[in-house]
Amino acid sequence: MRSCRGWAPRESTTLRTDGRLLTCALLVASAALVAGCRQDMHDTPRYETFEANPNMADGRASRAYPAGTVARGQLRDDEYFFTGKVNGEFAAEFPFAIAAADMARGQERYTAYCTPCHGQLGDGKGMVVQRGLRQAATYHQDRLRDAAPGYLYDVISNGFGAMQGYAEQVPPRDRWLIAAYVRALQLSQNAKVDDVPAADRGKLDAPAASHAAAGEPAPATRAEH
Repeated sequence: MRSCRGWAPRESTTLRTDGRLLTCALLVASAALVAGCRQDMHDTPRYETFEANPNMADGRASRAYPAGTVARGQLRDDEYFFTGKVNGEFAAEFPFAIAAADMARGQERYTAYCTPCHGQLGDGKGMVVQRGLRQAATYHQDRLRDAAPGYLYDVISNGFGAMQGYAEQVPPRDRWLIAAYVRALQLSQNAKVDDVPAADRGKLDAPAASHAAAGEPAPATRAEH
C-alpha cells in the first residue's frame, strides 16, 4: 500500500490557468482605471485658444479685450520712443541721451543679436555669411551712414528684406542702444582726424610715441587704415 506521508493533492491545471487569467484581467483593468484618472487630470475640460464656444453670442471661446483697454506694461503712448518716428518721419535724433554705460549695453546686445550676420565691424561679414548664407548689409555704405537713427531703430524692430524684426526679442530701449552702437561702428570705420576735437588730437600720436620709446613697432593708427 502506498504511503501517504508528504503527499498533498495536486492543484487542478484548469484552476491554476483560470486564476492567472483572472489576475491578469484585474491588473489590466486597474492600469486602465489609473491611466484614465491621470489623463483626466492632464486634459482638464476647458476651451482652447480660438476654440468655438456655443455659450457665447459670437460663438468664440476667446474674449476680445474691452474697448480702450491696454495690458499692463503695454501702453505705448510715446510715438518717438516706441516707433522711431516723429509725425510719421524717422527721428533724426535719439530719444534720450546716450551715456557710456548705454553704449556698453548697446555693444553687448549688438554682439548677441547682430554679429552673426553683420559681423563685429558691421561690414556684413558675420559668421553665418562666411558659412554660405546670404550676404548681410554693411553699415559702411552711404545710404546707411546717412540714415536717421529712427530708421535704424525701425529696421531692428520690424526687419528689412531677408532680415527678421527683433521686436519680440529686444525691448525698445535696447533697440535704441543697438542703433547707437551701430552709429559708433560707422564712425569708427569712417573717421577722420578732423572729427577729433582739436584738444584731443595729440592723443592720436601717443601710442606711436610710447612704442617708439620702448623700441617696439608702432601699431597702426586710424589715419593709416
